[in-house]
Amino acid sequence: MNPWVLSYEGFDPASERLREALCTLGNGRFATRGATPDGELRTPGTYVAGCYDRLDSTVAGQRVTNEDLVNLPDWLPLTFATQGSDWFRPERADLLDYRQKLDMRHGILYRALRWRDGSGRVTAIRQRRLVSMADPRLAALETTFTAENWSGPLRVRATLDGRVTNSGVARYRELRGDHLTGHDTGDQNGLTWLTAVTRSSQITVALASRTDAAFPAREMIREGGRIGTDHVLDLAQGEPATLTKTVALVTSRDSAIRDARSTAIRAVRMARPFDALAAPHAAAWERLWQRARVEMDAPDLAQIVHLHVFHLLQTLSPHTADLDVGVPARGLHGEAYRGHVFWDELFVLPWLNLRFPETSLALLRYRYRRLPEARAAARDAGYDGAMFPWQSGSDGREETPMSHLNPASGRWLPDGSHLQRHVGLAIAYNVWQYYLATGSMPLWCAELLMEIARFFASLTVLDPASGRYEIRGVMGPDEYHERYPGASSPGLANNAYTNVMTVWLLLRARDTLDLLPEPTASARERARWDDITRRMRVDFHDGVISQFTGYADLLELDWARYRGVRRLDRALEADGDDVNRYRAAKQADTLMLCYLLTSDELVGILNRLGYPVEPGLIPRMVGYYLDRTSHGSTLSAVVHAWVLSRSDRARSWQYFAEALFGDIKDVQHGTTAEGIHLGAMAGTLDLLERCYLGLEIHRDGLHLNPLLPDRLGVLSMPIRFRGSELFIDADHRQARINGVAGPTFTSEQGDTIMAATGDLGRRIAHHRERLGLTVEQVAERADISPGYLQYLEEQPGTPTAEAIYRLAGALETTTEDLLGGGVDRPPGRGRAKAAPTLESLDRDECLKLIEPGGIGRVAFNGSHGPTVLPVNYKLHHGSIVFRTASGGPMDQDLRTGLEGVEIKVGFEVDRIDEAQREGWSVLIQGPAHHISPDELPEIADVTPWAGGERHLYVRIVPHQITGRRIHHL
Repeated sequence: MNPWVLSYEGFDPASERLREALCTLGNGRFATRGATPDGELRTPGTYVAGCYDRLDSTVAGQRVTNEDLVNLPDWLPLTFATQGSDWFRPERADLLDYRQKLDMRHGILYRALRWRDGSGRVTAIRQRRLVSMADPRLAALETTFTAENWSGPLRVRATLDGRVTNSGVARYRELRGDHLTGHDTGDQNGLTWLTAVTRSSQITVALASRTDAAFPAREMIREGGRIGTDHVLDLAQGEPATLTKTVALVTSRDSAIRDARSTAIRAVRMARPFDALAAPHAAAWERLWQRARVEMDAPDLAQIVHLHVFHLLQTLSPHTADLDVGVPARGLHGEAYRGHVFWDELFVLPWLNLRFPETSLALLRYRYRRLPEARAAARDAGYDGAMFPWQSGSDGREETPMSHLNPASGRWLPDGSHLQRHVGLAIAYNVWQYYLATGSMPLWCAELLMEIARFFASLTVLDPASGRYEIRGVMGPDEYHERYPGASSPGLANNAYTNVMTVWLLLRARDTLDLLPEPTASARERARWDDITRRMRVDFHDGVISQFTGYADLLELDWARYRGVRRLDRALEADGDDVNRYRAAKQADTLMLCYLLTSDELVGILNRLGYPVEPGLIPRMVGYYLDRTSHGSTLSAVVHAWVLSRSDRARSWQYFAEALFGDIKDVQHGTTAEGIHLGAMAGTLDLLERCYLGLEIHRDGLHLNPLLPDRLGVLSMPIRFRGSELFIDADHRQARINGVAGPTFTSEQGDTIMAATGDLGRRIAHHRERLGLTVEQVAERADISPGYLQYLEEQPGTPTAEAIYRLAGALETTTEDLLGGGVDRPPGRGRAKAAPTLESLDRDECLKLIEPGGIGRVAFNGSHGPTVLPVNYKLHHGSIVFRTASGGPMDQDLRTGLEGVEIKVGFEVDRIDEAQREGWSVLIQGPAHHISPDELPEIADVTPWAGGERHLYVRIVPHQITGRRIHHL
């Protein structure tokens, strides 16, 4: 199995929508689903990050408003036909072979098929598709046709289609999805273009297309909201013919444009051919993988991990750092959840922080830019601070619908999920995690955290009877429980997750104040916050923390009756029942405390609140709530794998595997086709890192406490921690940071980290090869891990001082040499060692020393006086041979212009060992000759480091050879 390739065999209409989601290509700015260019049963989707539109619909007699991430014009359509046949459609075609392959390493989707038409003509079609990670406006589809048993014309039609709607989710189809209007099309100098405008947000969208083929377009196809070109390829049997469709997608939201249409046309006109587009695109992906690599022994698991990283980076790439966008729950891969931003960033940003902190910061800035809207929402509800919406879109107002469709019953039901105020806790948690990972707390980040703290403090009220602070009228992460049984209005009291995390937040707000140059909270406000952190209410029952006040009064569900049902809320409502009546959870709620907080943090908060923690509280909670969870969310498996990792490794692995394969196997039965589950994908990566590696980030540094599942074997990954690049790898025996075993790392610049000033990887490889050692042998000598040594050889790194010292010893060189410290200064500055000896070398010893070739220095009397120049040389039949440029100094100054008159030169080669204060030097004196073209075939090739046009070969014939060596006892 290739861990970098996701492959499909055969065309299966039933699973096509799932393939479309999993084979989506994107670059962080826009993404296109992996729909076929030519199918009938396809769900095309191209989505630009942050491109929303709002429409009114009438549902169940009520007017509702929904904002959607808009499905933009379809750039993919391309079909073909042989003479006398209909346009190719895979659903109706006689397919002799059909394969699809997603190359995650390079970001290219391949399709290969063989089609037999009604006349028996067999045609092979191969396609390559990319959405450029190098130029985020461009995408391309290359199609190569080969007539296997025939020759003749093949018609090809390439189209831009603006007639698309948001219709990719069946349960939304009663809602309007016709977001695009004002379509216009045209052509210009062989290019076609299409524009449309979103109805309410008035965003102009422009697509421009260029079709490259050996035969120009014969006909232009224009009809309402659609434009295309027809081509006729004259195929010869067995000879491939290629047609490439390149497009540029521009919107009026983009920066540095004159207008969307002219910018798109200019961009596609300037775009290079497919191979020239693919090269920088692949290079951009390689740079991403250098930061995002995760390596393990099991290739089947590595394939899914790569898939999760791939889709995470297609949604949130470094291009995202330039955009005003949040974390869409279903990526840019489909229309589920309408492209809204929920709390999924809680599972995404911890992984991004340690690899792409600039992207994390941009995602936090999305929230900060909507701080005024959150303040207004809090003010309108009677609270202080900032109340962020459960579902956010373009401007930060609450986008949660007031009703939702139950597909099991067909009924529209009230939706109270806007009461999930804990989304603000997720934002604040991410601010703090960013600070811990980077050591940076921008003032605006501090303001964001402080305003959320003010909101939750104002949400908290003191109950005089109990003397405890309470939070009422909220929902927890569970989502099944939005009201008490029989209650007329939604909202619960004292959701444990919300209450405990509010205490955590107020403690972090206190810490944040200490980081600021000036206090931004009054003494009175701080005193109230401190009081809340000591008297917040938390309910208990049956020896566990209660999910909310009154949870113990709920009924137990007949789980046997609903075994295997993940969406109990829908099933019970269809049966005339109500999930609010039962102790049943869709996903982790109280156990989220064990996901976000270490056991010491949770116990510390409970003790601070005056709740003595009985032994075994956390294991009891895990068992109790796990038995009462239906796992109706893909996030559920992520959290439960985490909380079980230290107590029940087998069950932890079971849930990790479910989370890992959740999308590729569509565990939630059809939901992945509507868009991948970005939070769950990122959650699996976070599980590997912070859970199984036990990587904890505290203010005093980074700590490792790994407990790897057996299947993982060796797990390794690079991270960026507070400005330092670290490589972590672990097995079942120990964890290593930068190749050295150790449980902690504290970033102290100039102390524990040595920054390489030269090409460290090449120097390590050079010395290893010089000694004839393998990576494993050097790693054993240096007592570091082979994986880390391989990492250092392949890409830039900042190893610890200890690792450099060990490597220098293993490679029999100096730390300064490894770090390239001597690159920009002359050698030999150190003092001589004791009792040095200078000895003369004989001719044979001199020739033996210089025989390998390398760099020497030519000395001659030039036109401007004595001249010495370095050259790359080789020893050929006892003579020195090097190359130089025609017309250069050695060309002109080494010619006498008189036949038989030679110019004698000096040629010197040396080797200096600064570590041992030893070295040798060989001096050759003799005539220099220009080598004639007739002699060149016999001369060994010499490649000058300087490059350029250096076609003149020069030979120095040694008349005198002397040498000296310095050594010591």
